[in-house]
Amino acid sequence: MRRWFGQRGYGLRFGWGAEGAAELADPAGALVVVDVLSFTTSVSVVVERGGAVLPFRWRDARAAAHASRHDAALAVGRREVDASHPWSLSPAALREAPAIPRLVLPSPNGSTIAATAGGGTVYAGCLRNAATVAERLRTKGFGTPERPVAVVAAGELRSGGALRPCLEDQLGAAAVLSGLIAAGLPASPEAETAAVRWRPDRAADLVRRSGSGVELIEQGYGGDVEIAVEVDASRTVPVLTAEGFVADR
Repeated sequence: MRRWFGQRGYGLRFGWGAEGAAELADPAGALVVVDVLSFTTSVSVVVERGGAVLPFRWRDARAAAHASRHDAALAVGRREVDASHPWSLSPAALREAPAIPRLVLPSPNGSTIAATAGGGTVYAGCLRNAATVAERLRTKGFGTPERPVAVVAAGELRSGGALRPCLEDQLGAAAVLSGLIAAGLPASPEAETAAVRWRPDRAADLVRRSGSGVELIEQGYGGDVEIAVEVDASRTVPVLTAEGFVADR
């Protein structure tokens, strides 16, 4: 079925979740993971402070072992943050925590998608760096049918494992795609339609009032939402290497 849904022949492609990434990935192209609340926003915060983020799917003993093997700190859950474990999947906590060389950041959504690039180049995109990511992709010659860009909105996973599309990731993907489409790159119908959703004048308000935004705010993590809606505040482009997500040069 992927031959119908891979959006082949287009330089810009759009999909949802790990399955969408597997359908769209091209070894000659680039894949942009968009997980605004909060994986890729967290990645942007760590990387712009000079650190590397090692994505990992599971938050259990396997993550601890992975961190130990790579001499890295391990991010804990938001509610587990304390003086000895100040790093978590929380942009606000990461901005306040001591800067470190390497951080293992468990995430069932963003990390899983990053692992499905099919050999292509993987970037971490969010509202904070969308314009810069689009600019870097253009500069590096991505966005043609021969070197396509797949922008993948992570979405959330429901308790049973089903994908829940979410507004913040839709907006983040739209922000990246709109910058590429403005440069005249050939977009699939899916990518073109996704880009239409970009509302730079309303993005911050929409994310704050979205289900995901309200959830975090009501749980006391409004600071994470405020960092996530710093539209185009960052010029850092995290790219996935053997060392993890680091700043692209």
